[in-house]
Amino acid sequence: MTQDKQHVMSLEEARQLAGQLVMIRMPITSLDEVSAHYLKQHHIRAICLFRGNMTDEIQLKKLTSDLREVMGSESLIAIDQEGGAVVRATWVPQPPAAMSLGASDDPELCYQVGAAVARGVKALGFNWNFAPVLDLNNNVDNPVISERSFGSDPQRASELALAWMDGSLSEGVACCVKHFPGHGDTNVDSHRDLPTVDKSLEQLQALELAPFQIAVSRNAPAMMTAHIVYPALDADNPATMSKPILTGLLRDQWNYQGVVITDGMDMHAIAGRYGVGNAAVKALLAGADLVMALGTTETQIETLEALTEVIASGQITREEIAKRLERVRSLTDAYPCQSTAYQSDMADRILMSSAWKRGLTVSGNPAAPAKGSKVRLVISADVVSDGVSEAGIPAEKVTAMLSSVYDVETVCFEDANSFDWNALPQDGRFVILASTVRIRYSQQVRDSWKPDLHLVLWNPFQMLDIQAPALMTYGFAPPAVDAARAWFAGEISADGKIPVHGFN
Repeated sequence: MTQDKQHVMSLEEARQLAGQLVMIRMPITSLDEVSAHYLKQHHIRAICLFRGNMTDEIQLKKLTSDLREVMGSESLIAIDQEGGAVVRATWVPQPPAAMSLGASDDPELCYQVGAAVARGVKALGFNWNFAPVLDLNNNVDNPVISERSFGSDPQRASELALAWMDGSLSEGVACCVKHFPGHGDTNVDSHRDLPTVDKSLEQLQALELAPFQIAVSRNAPAMMTAHIVYPALDADNPATMSKPILTGLLRDQWNYQGVVITDGMDMHAIAGRYGVGNAAVKALLAGADLVMALGTTETQIETLEALTEVIASGQITREEIAKRLERVRSLTDAYPCQSTAYQSDMADRILMSSAWKRGLTVSGNPAAPAKGSKVRLVISADVVSDGVSEAGIPAEKVTAMLSSVYDVETVCFEDANSFDWNALPQDGRFVILASTVRIRYSQQVRDSWKPDLHLVLWNPFQMLDIQAPALMTYGFAPPAVDAARAWFAGEISADGKIPVHGFN
């Protein structure tokens, strides 16, 4: 089909525009000549850094500074520094998970934590944080959201999350609420497959959509899409590639003016079904402003070539591209990428320590053993990263924490399902099970494991799996583990309330 000549442009012009419409990742810890040339050659000005890009503060600040110099004044250097298990820079003060803050139920605390997170990442050279999560955790079997959600009530979760956002914005770091239209009520991880939320429009409006509509009214500067099919909104496409959702609902009905960025297009829900180039084109045509091309160099090139072709063909008009670029420019103008000193490290560490302690939650009225008691810790030997979160806490760190209060014998298991609980000695030791993974326990474990106390150091819904009193931290960062130590030592009480309907 012949396009109107005014919409057709040269391949070189289309290539320049395509590069400005993607965010990439690179497997580097320093910006070498090859990587710098790649960024310039493809006109890229947006990059997301992960743990693999980071070794220490000095290295990371040098990397972000060099990236900023190469990508220019409109650089976007992004990070996932949500809190809890989803943090990338671990030497700055580590924030509580969203659900820990939900358990505290204090908007002012959320504001202060959001501001502290921003101070930390801004000093490292970032100007965009992919947080806070607005997904409502209304499904206890959710394998990827869980404690990343502020809760299940749309109004209260929104109030807390957007207070966190306001704190970040006050310190000059852009936020990106996610994952629109809502990832909370899924039992499939979109990193691995394509979930469906098969609810009526009325149900979606009452729950999933509500926090995002509130965020629009509060001028959230950016929003990330979910790789999920919502048949009531679009039966054929996941939200990331849905024009009825990204344009019809978000832009036209809600009049959202911020930046819309896709979730990672390398995730299996998208790449495995649609192919990265084709999916990127669909996302751009649906209404996304930035395509997150996080895959390999090869898949990034495939994405850039596909976008170049669709832009050059005129299927997306110059006017539509200009609108996208202007929204991104407004973001970088409001939240410029710059180097700043970190003046409040100690104060922020004190804040984070207090915030983790305020989120501590109990179930079933647990009582800590008396100091000096003989206890047996049962725990996974080690926990690797699931690709979204950081690697969980190793057994020796939990042993060390408990050993500051008790006489501890540690029993490690490699696989929960093959561990024989009945083989534990019946010698009177108080048995503490420490859960250090996000995945829920199997029926076999639920039927046979009987600790005296369950220390839940990650997914709070694991307390449903084990018939024992529980102490829940919502995370395993050092200040979370110290909060648990303080409870065992009798220094603090656990006053948090799990912010999910049906638990209080």
